[in-house]
Amino acid sequence: MEQPMHGVVLLDVSPGAGEAFERSFLEKVGHPALVCHGPHERALCPLLAGKGCSSFEAAHGIVFELDLDRPQHLAIIARYRELGREGLPIRVVATPEQAEQYRDELAGVEVWTHEPTVADLDGFAAEVEATDR
Repeated sequence: MEQPMHGVVLLDVSPGAGEAFERSFLEKVGHPALVCHGPHERALCPLLAGKGCSSFEAAHGIVFELDLDRPQHLAIIARYRELGREGLPIRVVATPEQAEQYRDELAGVEVWTHEPTVADLDGFAAEVEATDR
């Protein structure tokens, strides 16, 4: 019997950055995962350009693993917080140094300073489900 699908999770990840593991786990526990590799080097993210983003609009939770040292990527996190519904679960994967350096920009989101584990993703999936109720 197929497990019912719960909230969609948006994975903002660099190509190959744990994407297959995270997507596989989330889908196994009933959360469809949409993947975004971020804007190209010279392109502006549609959310920052005011054009909207269907993946973001469908998301019930976000795991963000793009390069925090790029100003546009930090701006995307701010836009998620600004446009997302109250309580939207957002996790940002950062190095401990980035977590400290960008502490103000990351306020209001949970930061993982390690590659997400099964336990991390399971807890995140449970939070997505709880906020969907």
